[in-house]
Amino acid sequence: MEAERTRPRPSGSANGTGTLGKAIDVLELVAETDEPIRFTEILRRCDQPRGTLHRQLSNLVEEGLLVVNRDHSYSLGVRLLKFASKAWANNEFRVIAEPHLRRLHELTGETVHMGVLRGLEVIYLDKVESRQAVRMYSQIGNASPVFCTGVGKAALSCLSKETVEEMLPRIAFRRFTEHTLVDPATFAKAIDRARSEGVAYDREEHEIGIRCVAAPIHTADRSFVAGISVTAPAYRAGEETIAGWVDLVREAAAAIMDDMRNRLGPRV
Repeated sequence: MEAERTRPRPSGSANGTGTLGKAIDVLELVAETDEPIRFTEILRRCDQPRGTLHRQLSNLVEEGLLVVNRDHSYSLGVRLLKFASKAWANNEFRVIAEPHLRRLHELTGETVHMGVLRGLEVIYLDKVESRQAVRMYSQIGNASPVFCTGVGKAALSCLSKETVEEMLPRIAFRRFTEHTLVDPATFAKAIDRARSEGVAYDREEHEIGIRCVAAPIHTADRSFVAGISVTAPAYRAGEETIAGWVDLVREAAAAIMDDMRNRLGPRV
């Protein structure tokens, strides 16, 4: 699915080793929580000494990247909004894709997403909301696992079979629903199918009642690997309806890649 949840910190992930890296780890931890988080919880969840963590938090607060609430919990600071707004507005891939995402939305009437592959997750760069009464609660900037989302699987299908096989041991497969693919071999076959068909699916694998169809987007050198999707509640997205979206999603993805090549030049 493309509706987001707060994700657990990946087990075995490499934390930042320098001062900046450690500060970013702390900032990311606070960003991943749905509610303000207290010092004791941050300390429990990050691999830093108490004194070091105090200094990191103080520096982040001083720079406006975090704020301390009345109950002494921490939340993201408003300075981040300036950074996020600038990054979002000036992201050249998002700007190129936007008209095609809106066209896809007009053709389907459902929610359209674009997400980029970052490690073992997809980060959502853009979203066009459904016109229907029941909508998705996903947000631009949120992250989702690659293994149970259509955009994630579509993005992985851009990579070679060998590259995906190398990634499998690092994916923390866990069951979100009864439909989630948690067996690495079965998941690898799903990526093989997506690679050959040019489209990937999420059939209630991330959340019961949510389905989507997605297609891959990539630059020639695979330095940018992403996907776009049409997402809807299951009662509006039966197999026949999803089948009717397949060509529309493929065509939108192809049009985005054509525009990327035409506007960004040889590097894509």
